[in-house]
Amino acid sequence: MRFKLILVFAEDAKTDVIMAAAREAGATGATVINNARGEGLKQKKTFFGLSLETQRDVLLFLVEEHLSRPILERISDVGEFDSSPGTGIAIQVDVEDAVGIAHQAKQLSEIIEDEL
Repeated sequence: MRFKLILVFAEDAKTDVIMAAAREAGATGATVINNARGEGLKQKKTFFGLSLETQRDVLLFLVEEHLSRPILERISDVGEFDSSPGTGIAIQVDVEDAVGIAHQAKQLSEIIEDEL
């Protein structure tokens, strides 16, 4: 079984809807890192040196490679990443090896068999 890592950088207000959508698309869970900060094409304005940008979260999904593209597209849709600038981004990278996922492998195998 091969895996992809989907990294999502999104506004914290959208974390719950992104998590729910990813699960519906086949993700079995995620790690959420709070209090991330990012900058886009334009620097955010400050008020007396205090940043006025919204809080960001980083979500890490380890998913089976056959499910990765549908999950990525679903995350993009609910996160509204392509509809307005600054809402977030999501990327996927190949995972060479992973441990600690044996309990999910059986469930993922059944899902993949049904998909193929």
